[in-house]
Amino acid sequence: MSHKAGYANILGKPNVGKSTLMNALVGERVSIITSKAQTTRHRILGIVNGSDFQIVFSDLPGIIKPAYKMQESMMDFVRTSLEDADVFIYMAQIGDKPNKQPEEYEKIKNMNVPVVLLLNKMDIAEHDEVEAESQLWQQDFPKAIIIPFSAKFNWNIETLMNILVEQLPESEPYFDKENWTDRPERFFVTEVIREKILLNYKQEIPYSCEVVCSYFMEDGDIIKISVEIYVERESQKPILIGKGGEMLKKVGTQARIDLEKFFGKKIYLETHVRVSDNWRNNDSMLRKFGYRDY
Repeated sequence: MSHKAGYANILGKPNVGKSTLMNALVGERVSIITSKAQTTRHRILGIVNGSDFQIVFSDLPGIIKPAYKMQESMMDFVRTSLEDADVFIYMAQIGDKPNKQPEEYEKIKNMNVPVVLLLNKMDIAEHDEVEAESQLWQQDFPKAIIIPFSAKFNWNIETLMNILVEQLPESEPYFDKENWTDRPERFFVTEVIREKILLNYKQEIPYSCEVVCSYFMEDGDIIKISVEIYVERESQKPILIGKGGEMLKKVGTQARIDLEKFFGKKIYLETHVRVSDNWRNNDSMLRKFGYRDY
């Protein structure tokens, strides 16, 4: 029996449901999800294995115009995904228009790579609207396979999976069949904490934060973890910590609960706040935080 394998890269503008889709496809909490733009900062792989196939999904940052070096690195992840895709999943929402998409959409249209275009949030649209939207996108992108979709309710997810397997090239698996992601445990620790920061703070604070796991040690049924949360300015530090440490404690408690579910063990979590001036434009800090490898 032949075996199929390949990269299915998920692209689209911010907040179209890419991370929700990724988690649904993989069946694990690979990507964090919030309603805020730029929740996903890195390229995260999620691996789905069958007896005769392996799909390597890439969850990517939403496509934006970079305002500083960190965002430039985020868009570098997107550009790389244009080069190694065996199939693209391009996500839009009901109500989006083809002529309002970023330039990467036009690039994908002109590439000789299969494309599945998901029209997300069909659960909040009437049937006639879904039909009209599907026709609009099909006219603009004739070679794409258009699928009305609901990431929230996983509607048409089985249809999507069947189509993706059909589109994959014949290949040996790229990763061990037991793997479901390429990311280490420490990465998921930092992402869960960053999710809680995004959910609990407003304005610029969530976007000025980065999380580093400085210690991770399993000790029987307990995992001992220490993280450092970086902000860009001294004035942000007391806001992040909160009066009497109340806000930081809230973030830590919420993160610990989720991490205990994720790892299936008790978590001992320490959090420390550091200041790194203007780190989003600092090349050495961007390398430290995994946005650059050079």
